[in-house]
Amino acid sequence: MAENTRASLKGHIDKLVRHLEHENPELLAVVKTFRRLDKVSYKLGLLDQTESYAEDVTWWPLISVLGTFSSGKSTFINDLLGAKLQTTGNQAVDDKFTVICYGGKDKPQTLPGLALDSDPRFPFYKISRDIEEALEGEGSRLDTYLQLKTCPSQELRGKIVIDSPGFDADDQRNATLRITNHIINLSDLVLVFFDARHPEPGAMTDTLEYLVAGPLHRPDFNKFMYILNQIDNAAREDNPEEVFAAWQRALGQKGHTTGRFYRIYNRSAAIPIEDEGLRARFEAKRDEDMAEIEKRISELDVQRSYRVAGKLEQTAKEVRDELVPKLTAARRAWRKRLLWLDGIVFGAGLLALLVLSAALGYWQGLSFEAPWFAYLSARPLLLWAVVIVIAAGLFQLHRELRRLAGRSVLKNLQKASTPGATSERLANAFERNICSWRPVLMDRPVGWGPLSARRLDAILSDADRSIQALNDRYADPSGNRSAQGG
Repeated sequence: MAENTRASLKGHIDKLVRHLEHENPELLAVVKTFRRLDKVSYKLGLLDQTESYAEDVTWWPLISVLGTFSSGKSTFINDLLGAKLQTTGNQAVDDKFTVICYGGKDKPQTLPGLALDSDPRFPFYKISRDIEEALEGEGSRLDTYLQLKTCPSQELRGKIVIDSPGFDADDQRNATLRITNHIINLSDLVLVFFDARHPEPGAMTDTLEYLVAGPLHRPDFNKFMYILNQIDNAAREDNPEEVFAAWQRALGQKGHTTGRFYRIYNRSAAIPIEDEGLRARFEAKRDEDMAEIEKRISELDVQRSYRVAGKLEQTAKEVRDELVPKLTAARRAWRKRLLWLDGIVFGAGLLALLVLSAALGYWQGLSFEAPWFAYLSARPLLLWAVVIVIAAGLFQLHRELRRLAGRSVLKNLQKASTPGATSERLANAFERNICSWRPVLMDRPVGWGPLSARRLDAILSDADRSIQALNDRYADPSGNRSAQGG
């Protein structure tokens, strides 16, 4: 079974390499460097031989569309694709995360959530595990949360779009938040939609807290675009500018101090605006903001390349600067507890044996003339049998003490780690240290040493070179290439 899984992983990586050879050759070196990082982590026990860090990356540009119910997310996606793919309406029309990708068939197809959970090419590979952690028993009910749709739109070639259910009023809120966090982490662009019609921004404290205040602390906050949709309805107000100002204040109160959001609406579904001057202003603003959104989408290939190279660097640094030190500290704590347990248990056992043997008269002034010693000396095989039995008993007792000391340290390690794949990998690596017969007095974790450290440094250097290669392609600070017509 493991051999089949390893073969499946190799097949996935080979397929990815063939795709990148034609679509983005700059990332070929990144794939190979990911595999070198895998080998370091295999030795540390952070990865199983059937896993790869390359599976943690979405290699296609990913756009996620979040927002409240009936905020026009599906209508926007349909306009973007030039196809009526998503169901639209004023009420909640879809309660699933829908992954949308290009399909060569003449008409769209809808596939079950299993298609995403079992295919490492998509952003929800093995997501059932995360859902199960959020809600016990729900991991087997993927179709409740996910679906895959294909569409022959040329706008989708080389991209993946994710349409999310409405953020608020969700019966499975924990699982929804877990999946939402997952896609935010993977996305190159996050479009957050609000409905200009309702509700008032002041009534959306929880939603704004999650969708605005939370992302502000992310290093990739610039990938979020906040969109006030269906602004044509504001034309009915006596002072439409006050509608915009209210939303700007709401975003500002959550820390988004620029209050920047994009104001759009669907022209085919817009309400008539009788005042020509007002209509011209609304249309101009809508066209200006739509052009900026479309520009960001068109630039995703470049953003994706930097994201993937950055993920390589981030993962290598995480292994070197975070996981290895945590493993080292955990191993030291485990060693200290084990030595104390060994000392207490074996010391108590030795003391009890001395007291018992003295009470039974086995010691005659520590003389080798003792009857029991003479008896065993005359029977060497029996003597060796006794020695072996005692050694085996002590060995087994030491193994149990290793596990006992390890379990307590492992609990503390898990409490100090954020739940997720990294936490699981750290726990697996530590358990390997417990099971390994590496000398207890050594500080270094299993699989770590000067050679592994040098390999990680080389991987980080290669990650930097990959980013520099992207800079060489997309930037020209000196202006030499421009001057040469390059």
